[in-house]
Amino acid sequence: MLSAGEPSGDLLAAEWVEAFRPLAGPVPPIFFGVGGPRMAEAGVELTADLVRHALIGIPSIGQLRRLRRLQDDIVEEAIRRQPDIFIGVDYFGFNGSLASRIRLASARSDCPFHNWRPKIVQYVSPQVWASRPGRVRRLAQTHDLLLSILPFETDWYRQRAPELPVEFVGHPLVDRHLGSPARTELNPPLVVLLPGSRRGELMRHLPIVLEAGRLIRQAHGADLRLVLPESVDMAPFLEWTARYPEVEVSRAGVGTSLSKATIALACTGTVTLECARFGVPTIAFYRASPMTFALGKRLVTVRYLSMPNLLACGVGEEDKPGTQPVMPEFIQNDATPEEIARLASQWLSDRTLREEKEQKLRMATAQLGEPGASLRAARAVFRLMNGSLDLTPPSRLPSP
Repeated sequence: MLSAGEPSGDLLAAEWVEAFRPLAGPVPPIFFGVGGPRMAEAGVELTADLVRHALIGIPSIGQLRRLRRLQDDIVEEAIRRQPDIFIGVDYFGFNGSLASRIRLASARSDCPFHNWRPKIVQYVSPQVWASRPGRVRRLAQTHDLLLSILPFETDWYRQRAPELPVEFVGHPLVDRHLGSPARTELNPPLVVLLPGSRRGELMRHLPIVLEAGRLIRQAHGADLRLVLPESVDMAPFLEWTARYPEVEVSRAGVGTSLSKATIALACTGTVTLECARFGVPTIAFYRASPMTFALGKRLVTVRYLSMPNLLACGVGEEDKPGTQPVMPEFIQNDATPEEIARLASQWLSDRTLREEKEQKLRMATAQLGEPGASLRAARAVFRLMNGSLDLTPPSRLPSP
């Protein structure tokens, strides 16, 4: 049984299913759960489309009630079908609670004639190292295995929850961009605009990046390309894009644009790792609602929001000695078109500076491991199910 609540988790779960299926031997495994279209294409029987309910920021009372009802249905389905293993894929606010309820339901069924005891796995660590580190206790109590995609997490968990098995499997982005063409800068320069993938993010970020792009084009004659996921409904944003006819709107994959980008303006999140993987000098930004930002300031303990900076500098309150962030970040009120365009103009005027930034970005993302993340994750789960999971932390990432 799998549960994925966002498009990124839906894709990750589908990749895991495809990697796990051949390991099961002559009897084909049965996959079911909640997720989205990618999981359905991979052969997962969906009992609900959880991706449609994906949330960002502080949910309303109505949204919480709807998710609670959906979770009730999922737990009932788990009790009815009694899977051997439950895997929550990312989306820990929902999947962590779901795992706890499934664990409790299985404990209540423990008797001589009815002993359902599923293994419980979380694929992609919640960012407990960034905020609310006390959540690690919940993970250790409910989960049998945590599959990590970031290299610094194993040491962090080992120090705080040594009883929780944590396995670093590498980052799936390495596989997704394997064989991508080397980046070549265009003339005139191409500035790629990456405002996010969720409706709330786009509502806040589109006005910023489109205006910043206009200012950059005025100064340098650069081409502008706005990249949006295919899953995004463009209707609510047509008014904004119509105001900037000089901006090309692309629905193709991010990699296609990054392979030709001179620089990028990117919302903090996974897409900054993709920018770094291609070696594209990137200015990161983020704006949340005032309430979400105020709450975040009280909870978040890391110094940076973009993952390449965390890879380069670490997740402690202080940077690693001798390290510097590899992406400038403009957060909340600092994320203005004028400030972003000013820095972007400096970069476009200095090729040597861009080459230095490209080298630092590639060094940071070299930590993400070799190709084969989904296969390593599948093998770890297979070993868990067969009682052969080695809990000794590996000295290096195993080959797929």
